[in-house]
Amino acid sequence: MRILRYWSVTHADKLLRIYRKLEYVMLKLDPLFQRLGYRRIEKPMALVESAVKKTLFDCQMCGQCVLSSTGMACPMNCPKQLRNGPCGGVRSNGHCEVKPGMRCVWLEAIRGSEIMKQETSMGYRQLPLNHSIKGHSSWLQAVKTRAREKS
Repeated sequence: MRILRYWSVTHADKLLRIYRKLEYVMLKLDPLFQRLGYRRIEKPMALVESAVKKTLFDCQMCGQCVLSSTGMACPMNCPKQLRNGPCGGVRSNGHCEVKPGMRCVWLEAIRGSEIMKQETSMGYRQLPLNHSIKGHSSWLQAVKTRAREKS
């Protein structure tokens, strides 16, 4: 899984473009989602999202995805699950103090953000996780939120 996770960071700019196209399509599908009912399509959408994101990003399906602002590196892969930047235990070789064989997720986030040519989320504070939405589709939540903003 780590190999694909590192590949995703290396190709963060392309993955961001794909995500934006997917988001555009899903926003166009919002009227259909409303008719079917967001609750009804939540489970199948979460299954699809989980399959894609677990494969590419080793996603933990926290329900509050920040991949697009962390260089396509999921901060939930940090053994300490830090969502606002690296801890003080990053080794001099860039590896994690808890899992020495793994590069620091946040160093990967910086690398991915540089490839994407955008800021990392370290510039602003992520809210604590809402554990009640763990396993839910963050894609659907984003569509629902953005569709309401547009109307």
